[in-house]
Amino acid sequence: MRLINLELNNYRNCKLLSLNFNSEKILIVGKNAQGKTNILESIYLLSTLKSPRTSNNSELVNFDADSTLIDAEIVKSETSVNVSFAYSKDKKRELKLNGVKTTPKSFKTVLKTVLFSTNDLLLLRGNPSDRRDWLDRAISQIYPAYDERLSKYDKIRIQKNNCLKDYLKTGNLNSTLIDVYNEQLAITGSNIIYLRLKYLDEISKIANVKHHIISETENLSIAYDCSFLDGESSLEDILSKFKVVLEDKKQEELRRGQSCVGPHRDDILFYINSNEATKFASQGQQRTVVLALKLSELDIITEKTGDEPILLLDDVLAELDDIRQNYLLKSINKNTQTIITSVDNVLFEDEFLKDVKIYNIENGSVK
Repeated sequence: MRLINLELNNYRNCKLLSLNFNSEKILIVGKNAQGKTNILESIYLLSTLKSPRTSNNSELVNFDADSTLIDAEIVKSETSVNVSFAYSKDKKRELKLNGVKTTPKSFKTVLKTVLFSTNDLLLLRGNPSDRRDWLDRAISQIYPAYDERLSKYDKIRIQKNNCLKDYLKTGNLNSTLIDVYNEQLAITGSNIIYLRLKYLDEISKIANVKHHIISETENLSIAYDCSFLDGESSLEDILSKFKVVLEDKKQEELRRGQSCVGPHRDDILFYINSNEATKFASQGQQRTVVLALKLSELDIITEKTGDEPILLLDDVLAELDDIRQNYLLKSINKNTQTIITSVDNVLFEDEFLKDVKIYNIENGSVK
């Protein structure tokens, strides 16, 4: 898989930007706030239809414009595909493949990416929501329907919460409606949990190998922290236990006016030699874990889809020491197109730079 051309129109500070990416390695150099991250964000957006920086797509539109357009040419399985994402400030979105309007599900099957940014380095010390978000985005890259399940679950949960809040205000409880919501949450939520467990089982095996190579003496393990599960579970077992705990939590949810159990409350735990990394790992150990995870994402996407995803490295090399920098750059498969942003090119050896296409960016424009 290759990104050949990228055009941005009124995308954040990039008013009119056209880039040729027909190279295995691309380096985008520029000072902070000049637009480096905006370019990588736009590519990631074409892959997932989500920004890693905001949930409000109106922020993607340049201040002086009413709409934005991302247009790209991608070569996949020796076939050229044009993808187009348009969004206006009145919240209208248009997705096209080869000039024809398409659905989000079809759109997201074209481009696969793995984004590694400085924010990812804070994954272990962040909130549970940060870790859930990482996991959900990773799963969506190989199971496009997963996003629909998350969206369906959230809609049901919000409807149930509104019903619970109404009870706190009025004292009137529609028990039948709550039961209906719980049944729907159990079915949809169990599917989400099952896929999360399946993905974590797969990535933990790969990540442990990579982590051990970097650390030499440490082993990495990953666990899914769900309040009503203990160990591996089948989909039927998860569903059964979810229904039981929803019934048990009814009175607590009525008192609090919100859903208290489900995949929206779960967490992902990382262990280094059986010690919980989120609590005890040093900064270097945390970064080794995240590095191993990101490189493992590349392997899983390639294995599941048959296509090498595009690796997006956003200012991350400056945050890694020499050992982790070298491991990252040497671990990248030669068939993996890699787009890197950096404030300068001093971090890169001459041997690496001789095969790299370099762009300099300033105030949203490149040269």
